[in-house]
Amino acid sequence: MDAASLDRIEETLGQSLPTDLRSFLLESDGLSDEYGADLIWSAERILSDNLSFRDNEQFRSLYMPFDPLVFFGDSGGGDQFAFVRLPECNEVFVWDHETDDRSLVAPNLKTYLRTALESDGEDWYR
Repeated sequence: MDAASLDRIEETLGQSLPTDLRSFLLESDGLSDEYGADLIWSAERILSDNLSFRDNEQFRSLYMPFDPLVFFGDSGGGDQFAFVRLPECNEVFVWDHETDDRSLVAPNLKTYLRTALESDGEDWYR
């Protein structure tokens, strides 16, 4: 992954990526676990999924706004992981696709990855 692609994400979304996520994406364009969850999406998917969530008219009527979030991964079962960017913080939250709940799951990307990779794959974030 190159820095220009990440700059394009930031420009398009109007938000900076957390430093740890940006550094990770410069080294590896995504990460999946053995259970099929995409713990960190590719840069292309980060951009496309965030735009889809923000632009979907049906989502606007069903869910709280997604604009403050930058989604970057998923559980493999529908729940999505995100950073809050308005206001900027480096904590990782999970968005429950059934309830629209947004809950803190880790203080930073490193802890999120360590916990997810050491889990047995079953909703470790609950």
